[in-house]
Amino acid sequence: MMLSKVAERVYWTARYLERIESTARIISIYDKLLFDLPRDVKLSWYNLITINSAQDDFNERYSVRDERNVVKFMLGDTHNSGSVISSLDAIRENIRTTRDVVLEETWELTNELSMYTRENLQQGINRSKRHEYLDNIIKGCQQILGLLYGNMPHDAAWEFLRLGRNLERADMTTRNLDAGSAAIIELAVDDSAVNVHQIIWGNVLRSLNAELSYRRSMRCAVKGNAVVQYLLEDSAFPRAIVHCYNALIDSCSRLPNSRALVTQLTKERNKLKKSPKHEKLDEPLRDYLNTLQIQLGNIHQKISEIWFPKIG
Repeated sequence: MMLSKVAERVYWTARYLERIESTARIISIYDKLLFDLPRDVKLSWYNLITINSAQDDFNERYSVRDERNVVKFMLGDTHNSGSVISSLDAIRENIRTTRDVVLEETWELTNELSMYTRENLQQGINRSKRHEYLDNIIKGCQQILGLLYGNMPHDAAWEFLRLGRNLERADMTTRNLDAGSAAIIELAVDDSAVNVHQIIWGNVLRSLNAELSYRRSMRCAVKGNAVVQYLLEDSAFPRAIVHCYNALIDSCSRLPNSRALVTQLTKERNKLKKSPKHEKLDEPLRDYLNTLQIQLGNIHQKISEIWFPKIG
């Protein structure tokens, strides 16, 4: 029998690892757009704060909504509970208290990544070495998860690791899509500006390592509505939301007291397969993505109620 507090810490370890990697990826979208878009096109970095629903926390700390402050807030601000450094601190605490169910090497790798992130934070804030910095963070997260996925016994702890990873992954994919949609709206790009559309959605795909699989599956050039459809509905691509739902259903079905949640997840997954087709990629798409984020938040609440109940 697994203690609920141990299960919760494993679950959150996976969520924070996925959040760190996805935060690095979403910053990379805007960072690459700076180089790919025409020089006269100006893109607001504050979109990334809005996408992550962090306006209140950011505005309390910063009066200027520029690139430097946004990147600093998302990477290294310890007052932001969702920053990369704050998430790494939470992972270290979770792993420190669950060494009987996670591999010993996880502690060492997490400490190495935490030290690198802190010691080289200025590289991430400054533009010149940002790509290398973000890439190393992504690789560090993948190394830790690769260690866990390749060596952990496939027991209850493993299933909670999968639950956390896939729930966070689905949420962050909606935010990557939201980043693309926000860029289209802000730049007021009409449908005739095909090149700008391709630049924006191509960067969304590349930030998720999805470009080659997209072309193989969709068999078309990079088009916004096809990218949205792919990242929402493709059951084979690991970061697509339907794929994440399938993994959530599989993990829940292997854990006790999950019948009602499996039924709920299955219904929501089936609705995703019939998701509305968003031709204009404007506010209705962003509203739909926001609905999915709320839905995923409700799933987290259900998981907490079933397996991580608070006593007293």
